[in-house]
Amino acid sequence: MITLLRWTLILGLIVGAAAFVTRPQRVDPGVYSGLTPDPENGALVFHASGCASCHTDPAAEADEPGAPPVLSGGYRIESPFGTFVAPNITPSEAGIAGWTEVDLANAMVKGTSPGGANYYPAFPYTTYTRMTPQDVVDLKAYLDTLPASDTVAPEHELSFPFTLRRGLALWKWLNLDADWVLTDAATPQVERGRYLVEAMGHCAECHTPRDVTGGLDRKAWLTGAPNPTGQGRIPGITPGQLDWSESDIAYYLESGFTPDYDSAGGDMAQVVANLARIPAEDRAAIAAYLKALPAP
Repeated sequence: MITLLRWTLILGLIVGAAAFVTRPQRVDPGVYSGLTPDPENGALVFHASGCASCHTDPAAEADEPGAPPVLSGGYRIESPFGTFVAPNITPSEAGIAGWTEVDLANAMVKGTSPGGANYYPAFPYTTYTRMTPQDVVDLKAYLDTLPASDTVAPEHELSFPFTLRRGLALWKWLNLDADWVLTDAATPQVERGRYLVEAMGHCAECHTPRDVTGGLDRKAWLTGAPNPTGQGRIPGITPGQLDWSESDIAYYLESGFTPDYDSAGGDMAQVVANLARIPAEDRAAIAAYLKALPAP
């Protein structure tokens, strides 16, 4: 009887610990209440965060120049774990109609859906977790101004065990870290660049190698990584790897042209299209941040 009670207690402790670790992570709603939304700043957050790159349907016909994007989803993200498909985030029933600012904050900062499910980290909430509450609220205000679409994005194409979202809570426990990678931002410009890169731009998602869990290897921050599609390698962009000047980097982020008269291609062309729409001083801040990183 004593042995049975002991094992029952141990089993209960294990189940309780598992439930605690795998519980949905959520923000404090009070942090987001009372903030006044600014959709104009939300547009800057939108472009700096690259939302259009994944959430604009690549099969849709090109809109007229200057027309707002239709974020109906459908972009396919190939990875060693399967194919992830970006969802509809327009203000429609097929998208995020009815979401509150807190719902968006839970998604972006904690990787948790309004219903409590864990989002896959193909959605770069490991970057967005550093975003300020005001920027999240402003982004929500801007998204609400964009055209609605009733298109339902296809489901992810994953195999077992990656279909089990509950296990993602353990992944988040290991990898969801809101601390800055560059701990010492020596100037306000570098600090702003750090925010743009580490909290919004999610540059590390492509330019940083991953550990055995699929999380970013912070010790090799922005030093280059295998292309998730299996085709080639994404270059390192730290000092000693990228020998461009700050003005060269800022100009590339605006125009897509390198100092060697080459041009951005592939997914980087979409990144440039987004960053070309943020203020010039922000592109200069990104360049300053990259030059402030330690050489590998």
